[in-house]
Formats: sequence, structure tokens, C-alpha cells
Amino acid sequence: MAQISAADVSKLRKTTGAGMMDCKKALQEAEGDFDKAIGIIRKKGQAIANKRADREASEGVVLAKTNESGTLGVMIALNCETDFVAKNADFVSFASSILDKAIETNSSSSEQLLQEKFGTKSVADTIIEQIGVVGEKIELSCFEKIEAAQVVSYIHHGNKLATLVGLSTIADIEIGKDVAMQIAAMSPVAIDKEDVPSDIIEKEKEIGRDQAIKEGKPENMIERISEGKVNKFFKENTLLNQEFTKDNKLTVRQYLQNANKELTVTSFKRFTLVG
Repeated sequence: MAQISAADVSKLRKTTGAGMMDCKKALQEAEGDFDKAIGIIRKKGQAIANKRADREASEGVVLAKTNESGTLGVMIALNCETDFVAKNADFVSFASSILDKAIETNSSSSEQLLQEKFGTKSVADTIIEQIGVVGEKIELSCFEKIEAAQVVSYIHHGNKLATLVGLSTIADIEIGKDVAMQIAAMSPVAIDKEDVPSDIIEKEKEIGRDQAIKEGKPENMIERISEGKVNKFFKENTLLNQEFTKDNKLTVRQYLQNANKELTVTSFKRFTLVG
């Protein structure tokens, strides 16, 4: 049997993230061949992945970050099965490294990101290795990207909720943070009225009509009440028309325009693992 040194075990652990004993066993099985040992650990991860494919991976972390110039923002969610793993520093660090890779490569989709090179392997293969390390199903459940004149990210405490917001022009970073936090807190469905899908508007009108009829309102008032219902929906659920959480005397639009008349939101993304 090949002699396995502590340095070899440490090197394999650093490369794969697997436990010390798993690395030692893999090196022993591979008779000291480092590449074969990596393959053994990967196969173990694939076997666990196959076995746990039908498990629910509802825990995990949601992370968001921008590039150095602040013109690109990416958000990902990396899921696992238990909160214990989700809170593990190594798991969070692993998710962060995938996010960094997404920004570095400017990946356009989760499918492309999974195929990107992560050292000598793809991101997908590295995730499989991590499944072998933690013994749980791990999957990339969310990938979002925004490009704008300025992009700001926000991660809520606990890594279960994150947002990205794209601004039309460069502004004070605190303004972007305020809007990103507004999105996290108030979960808008669209930027402005015209961005709300027509089926959602029609549904709100229908709810308004039904309520008016049940309350016995006169026929000639029903449509007006229905329109009022829609306007209330716009105020509560479209970002620029929402009351600004830090000063409810202002809408988000007014808050932005107080800083710069040309400043507005071009896009936003929000994702949460919390129901």
C-alpha cells in the first residue's frame, strides 16, 4: 500500500473540500494517485447526488454581489437540505466562490454558469464534489443578473433573501442601498404601473368588482370602485409608487428625484428562500 502523507491529505482536502478521513481513504484507494483520488471523491458525490435526487433542498443561502465598477450585479441561491449546512461557514464560502465565478465570467444563465471552469473542473462537477462532502443534495436554484449604469446589491441578515437594483445613472451608493432594501422589505411586483402584466391588472379589477357587488354598491359605481382597487394595487405593489419605507411622506420615485431628476430604476431582482 502506498504511503499517504499528511501533506497529501491536506492538499486533497484543500482541492476538494472533503473531510480529512475521506481524503485519506480516497488516496489509499487510489494508491497515492492524486487525480484518481479526486475522481473517487467526485464519484462519491455523484452517488450521493443520485441517491438524494428526490429530496427537497429548501434550505440554503441567497447571495448577491456587483463587479468592481458597479455596472454588473449577480444573484444566486445555492440550496441544501438542512439549515445546519446552510449556516456552515464553508458552505457559505463555497456559494460565494460560485457567485464570484459568475461575475468573473459574466455568465448569462445558470446553465452557462454550471459549465464554467472552476479550477480544473466545471462548476457543476464542483457542486457534485460538495454533495459528497456535506452528504446532502445541493443545487443552484436561482441565477439573476442585472447590467445598468449602476447596480447595487443587498443581502438580508441570515442570507435567505437578497436583491439587486439597477439605476439609470450613477448615484450615491446609499441611495441604491435604500432602494435595494425597499425591494427586500416591500416585495414589489414591477417597477411602475405600465410594467404590471395585464392579467394581474384584470384580476385586481375583477376582485374590485366582486367586492363592490357583494357590498351592494350601485351599478354605476362598480367600475369606478374597480379602478380604485387597481390604483391602490399600483401604489402598494409597484416600486416607484410605493411609500418609501424610510420616509412615508415620499414615494420611492420622489425619493430618487430629490437626489437627481433623471434618476430612476431600470430593473430589479428579488429572491428569497423564506416562504
